[in-house]
Amino acid sequence: MDRGDLYVVRKKMSLKSERRAIHVDQSELLCKKGCGYYGFPAWQGYCSKCWREEYQKARQKQIQEDRELAERLQREEEAAFASSQGAQGGQPSLTNFSKFEEKKSNEKARKVTTVKKFFTASTRSLPKKVAEEKPIKAGQVGRERNADILRDLKGFFGPPWELTSPAEDIKEGKAPSPSLRRQYSIETDRVSKDFAEFLKTYHKAGHEVYKQCKIFLDAMLQKRELNIEEQSEYTQDFYQNTADRLQMYWKVSPDKVEKAMDQIEKFIMTRLYKYVFCPETTDDEKKDLTIQRRIRALHWVTLQMLCVPVDEDVPEVSDMVVKAITDIIEMDSKRIPRDKLACITRCSKQIFNAIRITKNEPASADDFLPTLIYIVLKANPPRLQSNIQYITRFCNPSRLMTGEDGYYFTNLCCAMAFIEKLDAHSLNLSEEEFDRYMSGQMSPKKQESDIWPPDTCPGVKQMHRNMDLLSQLSERQDRIVIGAKKLEKDLIDWTDEVTREVQDIVDKYPLRIKTVGQTLAAIDSENVEDDRLPPPLQPQVYAG
Repeated sequence: MDRGDLYVVRKKMSLKSERRAIHVDQSELLCKKGCGYYGFPAWQGYCSKCWREEYQKARQKQIQEDRELAERLQREEEAAFASSQGAQGGQPSLTNFSKFEEKKSNEKARKVTTVKKFFTASTRSLPKKVAEEKPIKAGQVGRERNADILRDLKGFFGPPWELTSPAEDIKEGKAPSPSLRRQYSIETDRVSKDFAEFLKTYHKAGHEVYKQCKIFLDAMLQKRELNIEEQSEYTQDFYQNTADRLQMYWKVSPDKVEKAMDQIEKFIMTRLYKYVFCPETTDDEKKDLTIQRRIRALHWVTLQMLCVPVDEDVPEVSDMVVKAITDIIEMDSKRIPRDKLACITRCSKQIFNAIRITKNEPASADDFLPTLIYIVLKANPPRLQSNIQYITRFCNPSRLMTGEDGYYFTNLCCAMAFIEKLDAHSLNLSEEEFDRYMSGQMSPKKQESDIWPPDTCPGVKQMHRNMDLLSQLSERQDRIVIGAKKLEKDLIDWTDEVTREVQDIVDKYPLRIKTVGQTLAAIDSENVEDDRLPPPLQPQVYAG
């Protein structure tokens, strides 16, 4: 097989790969409600604004259904209690009532649990001493249980932004949280000082913003028992209300509002990071381990399988790939959502530059997504799922819905979803090949088996590889020589042009030396006009 045949085979393989490149329509990245903003898988394809609207509708519907359930249970229990009193002539039938109580409890446990999962379980309970004071009649037990259900549901239905009053804390015996008295870290102190200095330029509006931020932080620390979705909704409401108040009430310009919101996010999320990033109440950590094992199992995926238009043999491109991997890994070390987004943006720009250098033309969206998938597979970023969820829940929504940060983040979400569902069809492989690669029985790192016959001498293969390398080096040398000759010609042309311009100026403005009309007499020359001197200088003649 000569070099010409080898080139044809490789060209056919390249064309075969290009026929089934990964393609995502840009319209699929937008909110499925058609508002024009970017949508995210974590919000079921909605943007943050539309998701909050849908979430509120679903929540209100669930609230109404559970209220009706609680009222119906109370009415049925009261009717059962009244009928048992009448059947026994004023003596309650504890047996029948116990059976009804058991039936009612099962129904309550089956239906009300939905509320507790959708919102959060209440920590309120009746004091033990109340139950131990005296025996309670069966009817009173039922009514008190219903009252307890209604009170718990009231706690579920209460909006998350309502602060718990100190009186309720004292009544329920809540001790002050130790976290409120903890010592702030050096970074937290620095962020606080920077935030205070920044707000000085906003005068009264800055003072109001700082006050509202402190109230928000106190409320979040008191409401740590809420599930993470409610905390996220509370934070998004705070962002929206603060931005609206700055723009409408304080008449702050949109640019300054955006800068203020970035500083507000930095200030509050520096303090809340340890509480809201990958909380124990979610399955984020479990998903992190799942996606990490999935990426580790796909370590064999190559550039050709994903149709990535990047040539890592070019040193400059290889350096950009390494920088992109470093940026996406660095995302986990940041605490602020905006800083995590900045890492994603830097990684994406390195990818676009690598594609542009490889193709000698601007990169397209169809080139970007496969390359981003390849970078994620090579990097295997730590806690990828937790970082994506953290950004989705607590980042300033205006930054996610529009702009390059939102675009790059949406593509990262798509890349992760593609990796989770990646199969043989996605990589242009057969099911048998895919299974063997996944099990480690075969490695696709060397594709020479598809090019060379099985009995080809290894020395011949090495010789052709060396020839290809020498050919690439020769082409690079030719480009360098052409560039050097062009540079030499440009220098000669520049020298000639400067010489010509100087000569034109000399010809246009020649140097002329003008002669002086009257000669100046020397000081020591003979003075022939002594007779005109004043008398003191007139020579005196004396007779001898």
